[in-house]
Amino acid sequence: MPSSTSFTSPRPKLRRILIANRGEIAMRVIHACHDTGRTAIAAYADPDVDALFVHAADEAYALGGSDANSTYLNIGAIIETARKAHADAVHPGYGFLAENADFAQAVIDAGMTWIGPKPDTIRALGSKVEARRIATEVGAPMAPGTTEPVRDPDEVVAFAHEHGLPLAIKAVYGGGGRGLKVVHGLEDVREAFVSATHEAELAFGNGDCFIERFLARPRHVEVQVLGDGVGDVVAVGTRDCSLQRRNQKLIEEAPAPFLPAETTRALEDAAVAICSRAHYESAGTVEFLVDPDGTMSFMEVNTRIQVEHPVTEEVTGVDLVAAQLAIAEGARLADIPGLEHGTPVPQGHAIEFRINAEDPSLGFVPFPGVIERLDAPTGPGIRFDSGVASGGTIPGQFDSMVAKLIVTAPSREMCLARARHALKELSIVGVPTVRVFDQAVLDQPAFTAEHGDFGVYTRWIEEEFLPSVDARTLSDGKSGRRAAAVEPVESWVEVDGRRMRLGLPASFAALAALGAGLAGAAGGAKGVPAAASHVSDSGESDTQRPYGASQMSDSPESDIQTLLHTLQMSVSAESDTRSGASDGTRPRAVQGVPIESTITGTIVRWLVDDGAHVEADQPVVVLEAMKMETEIPAPASGTLHRAGKVGDAVQYGEPLGDIR
Repeated sequence: MPSSTSFTSPRPKLRRILIANRGEIAMRVIHACHDTGRTAIAAYADPDVDALFVHAADEAYALGGSDANSTYLNIGAIIETARKAHADAVHPGYGFLAENADFAQAVIDAGMTWIGPKPDTIRALGSKVEARRIATEVGAPMAPGTTEPVRDPDEVVAFAHEHGLPLAIKAVYGGGGRGLKVVHGLEDVREAFVSATHEAELAFGNGDCFIERFLARPRHVEVQVLGDGVGDVVAVGTRDCSLQRRNQKLIEEAPAPFLPAETTRALEDAAVAICSRAHYESAGTVEFLVDPDGTMSFMEVNTRIQVEHPVTEEVTGVDLVAAQLAIAEGARLADIPGLEHGTPVPQGHAIEFRINAEDPSLGFVPFPGVIERLDAPTGPGIRFDSGVASGGTIPGQFDSMVAKLIVTAPSREMCLARARHALKELSIVGVPTVRVFDQAVLDQPAFTAEHGDFGVYTRWIEEEFLPSVDARTLSDGKSGRRAAAVEPVESWVEVDGRRMRLGLPASFAALAALGAGLAGAAGGAKGVPAAASHVSDSGESDTQRPYGASQMSDSPESDIQTLLHTLQMSVSAESDTRSGASDGTRPRAVQGVPIESTITGTIVRWLVDDGAHVEADQPVVVLEAMKMETEIPAPASGTLHRAGKVGDAVQYGEPLGDIR
């Protein structure tokens, strides 16, 4: 990671930074805060009470809820938490509210510093329609598309008649592939429009979508920018992010390889022109599509730090998160190490692998669960940015990312060789991951491009790679312990919302158990277990002594902590027992050929009426997990009988209904 340096700035130093995010990006901001002498404050949802970022932060406060809408998307709760914590600035990370202008304005109105672009800039560039208008004004290359949101499927059909197919329906405020649907036939327009608007509303709180002509085999190339808000914008380099599934990136690299120098310059110039027109401040990314024939088309501006920012840091030496903090204090671009002379010349090559808890052999379905063991690779040029440690949990309520593996070397060829060894060393037990898939990609000539024939494009995985391999060979382990539903038993207490290293259970049963345990600690009461099993932060299990009066430690906190760990384990075991089957599924009565869920998620829409006739492979129900929708097809022809209703939470493999 590039070294963080203190910057000269005219504004008061920001000392207490509240991080309005979770997981890996929260850890990244925490590290930047500590590197620059600042206090890092975590705000967390209930499922994250014991998460790595909560432990790593200097202070942690509960947001009071278990889902995204009540916590990481709850502007009021975050602002109140920031006030309670006496924060003087808020860093939004990426995703959630990072590109929400109302949130940025609320932070400013509360008297705190927003670490990111100004609210007006977020509104202008966060709207893909307005961003396209600005890009047109500065002469950026662009594919045909609408200049206003479309209101119904008929408008999409009319656009298709004028400009042809395929076309893309895209959320106006979207990102990460959410709210993006590609239409190849007019018969698919209505369902694609409904699905895109629903995803957009769910993920971003706004269902507006626009449409544009879809390029069939483009590369996804983006330009990292930094702006100081007072007139200076600089391109910090390019990245290739073409290796995607479900329109979400899996592998990224910097600099973007196999691009003519004039193409690189054109993309960087267009990115700077767009962001300069918008008076850009802080870190951002301008994304383009580049067709094999050299055609370039502006896509969007992400007004935040990107998931893939580390590869740019590694080849430029610019610490982008530290730069965000410095710019928020008023630093000019020339004050930031690595940018003294404008756009830095990249040194070497870097590749990032997003290590997600997904099973590529089953279509990249997410698998929430417990990381029973995690062994990260080491060695020269290896960076491992993780939001989870051994014993940690991947909650089903949020995204599936476990960590990011970043590999750097003097050349792309050396980087590929180093990456092969790093992926071999990486070991994650407890949930399936994409590790084996990543290894398989590194053996593909279309990706390695030994002779410069880079053949990867945005749908290469779905259209060329997956059809050419046996999907079963991409499996990387079986799911272990499923992440249990959040129980009121915790090993921490919250005093006025602040997380403290003591805890009291909230359920009646847990209170009773605690009472018995404390009584035993004081006087050796009957019914107290002779020994307690304790799970450490590393996931290792050992045996603790009996809780008798003569066996108390010198630290009452330690004794209470151990007891609470025991209670947590017993409650989790009870939860597993109550769930029925060992895999946590709820048995449903089915008589015919079962329609089995291919993900762990929620039923959001039935596409066919109960009792209607369906054909084999016809989509019949839509599930949502981690803000992405998945269609489940009928396994056979016949009459559909539903066993689940909209809003039901379902597990992988659980029957949703049957065909008779």
